[in-house]
Amino acid sequence: MTTARLPLFPLNSVLFPGLVLPLNVFEERYRAMMRDLLKSGPDSGAGSDDDEPRRFAVVAIRDGREVAPTGPGMPDQTTVPEKGPAAGFGSDPIQAFHQVGCIADAATIRERADGSFEVLATGTTRVKLLSVDASGPYLTAELEELPEEPGEEAGALAEGVLRAFRAYQKRLAGARERSVTGSAELPDEPSVVSYLVAAAAVLDVPAKQRLLQAPDTATRLREELKLLRAETAVIRHLPSLPAVDLTRSPTSPN
Repeated sequence: MTTARLPLFPLNSVLFPGLVLPLNVFEERYRAMMRDLLKSGPDSGAGSDDDEPRRFAVVAIRDGREVAPTGPGMPDQTTVPEKGPAAGFGSDPIQAFHQVGCIADAATIRERADGSFEVLATGTTRVKLLSVDASGPYLTAELEELPEEPGEEAGALAEGVLRAFRAYQKRLAGARERSVTGSAELPDEPSVVSYLVAAAAVLDVPAKQRLLQAPDTATRLREELKLLRAETAVIRHLPSLPAVDLTRSPTSPN
């Protein structure tokens, strides 16, 4: 069992291996995290890029908020805003998060003049949340890396999912009155297919979380095949849908 202790960045979204994650970091606990990550490489200059991984873990929030309250609570106007690394996540933060997340490698961390940060990271490895420590300026977690097992018939399932995904893309494009682009560049490695489709499909957080924590690639692909067929059928009856970038999640305001 491979374990690691890393900074913890909770989000109201699910990060998958291979997914690009842009972050707009303005809250102090996460600013402190980024300042420390900048110090972790051989070159500690803000905005520098180097070969040393700047890793942190992303978990989806089960309950709570990405951003701590900044004003008195309602209806009690005298309530003092929460502060500290666990603000918004309760007295036992681990209960506020889904237990399977993903390590992110911050390729770019750029500090702005106002002290906030622009971060571009990429998901790398799935991890299981073992414990959460709120004693420092930001949350840290003890994590167990999860291997990606292929499962049975992953190759054949990936082919079926790609066909279903192309049909899904066409339906989405039709609903948005736009053309499909980049479909010829879709991967064929089963695990990569499974994560791409999980990230690109228009699904809610619980559905994406179930895909992330699937026990193996084949199980994830089987679930995606069902979801894609169901979603493609639904799209026929919808006049329009929001656009989705296949490799990039929305910028998170933290």
